[in-house]
Amino acid sequence: MKKLYEPGQAVETTVVAVSNDTVFIDLGLKSEGFVDKAEFTDDDGNVSIKEGDKIKVYFVGNRQDELHFTTKISGGKTDKSLLENAYKNSIPVEGHVTKEIKGGFEVMVGTSRAFCPYSQMGYREKKEPAEYMGQHMTFKITEYKNEGKNIVLSNRAILEDSAAQKLERLAQEITEGMTVTGKVTRIQSYGAFVNVNGFEALLPISEISRVRVSNVEDVLSVGQEVTAKVIKTDWAHERVSLSTKVLEKDPWDGIEKKFPAGTELNGTISRVADFGVFITLAPGVDGLVHISKLPVERSTNLKKVYSAGDTLNVVVEKIDTEEKRISLTPVVSNEEQDNASEYLNSHSNDDDGETYNPFAALLKK
Repeated sequence: MKKLYEPGQAVETTVVAVSNDTVFIDLGLKSEGFVDKAEFTDDDGNVSIKEGDKIKVYFVGNRQDELHFTTKISGGKTDKSLLENAYKNSIPVEGHVTKEIKGGFEVMVGTSRAFCPYSQMGYREKKEPAEYMGQHMTFKITEYKNEGKNIVLSNRAILEDSAAQKLERLAQEITEGMTVTGKVTRIQSYGAFVNVNGFEALLPISEISRVRVSNVEDVLSVGQEVTAKVIKTDWAHERVSLSTKVLEKDPWDGIEKKFPAGTELNGTISRVADFGVFITLAPGVDGLVHISKLPVERSTNLKKVYSAGDTLNVVVEKIDTEEKRISLTPVVSNEEQDNASEYLNSHSNDDDGETYNPFAALLKK
């Protein structure tokens, strides 16, 4: 009978059925291949495989005229020829970490002794050497010399391959422009991290809301579920940026009808800049009273005169919906008008060739 597969040969295939102790795979033949279900079962009995899943397996041999495959070489399957084949074909092997030795760890792969350097144990998560003792782990054979007397392993290579495969899958699942739902995992001063399909994406503070957010913790909490739009992906650096702001209705829509020029209102100062004060007219909509419109000298430090939270009566002067800017001017009180008129009348005979600014003049009194 002609050999269909050589020991260690890799096969990418599809799961056709999962039984009590066996996973059957499609080989395009009259008969199916199988993999032990235990390879996909965790300590709690959860099975990570289902019908239709694509998997990569390696041929082990025939078992009762059936083709036996594995996702990794372990236990009694680790004879010398199979280990050499695993080295040549980058087939994962299972090893038992037995002790710490100079420069790394001694690992038993079946009955063969192997060495794993410190630098090749684990990936991004750093553990103390004692934490690896007694562990059954998966490795890649990076060196195979002297007919298996010198075997060097790497657990890091396996974890890196797994991470790369996960990122490749995530890159297909999380794409720019799509809307996703996830839970907040961490909060920082610059934003919040959100778990989306097992990946931590960043929701920057500037993208949380159309309303200005000064403190992330005021609007978000760990465990909170959020719906956001993916605005940027950079899988080469493992970064994804989200925005909940873009899913909110734009408060500027129809703003010129809500606050037409000439509208008088009592607004709250949201922030004070060197060139003027910003007044909140509606959530997410601020207008500016330029310093030249305020009853102060140009050189005045506005932060000593105005504070966020103060209220100010203003009149809408001009709205630029395209640039999303609103120019405001303070409401002149009757008392101020009376004082200005009185001042002008008292200086009606002055002839200095200048036109008086009543508010600037009042400040000089």
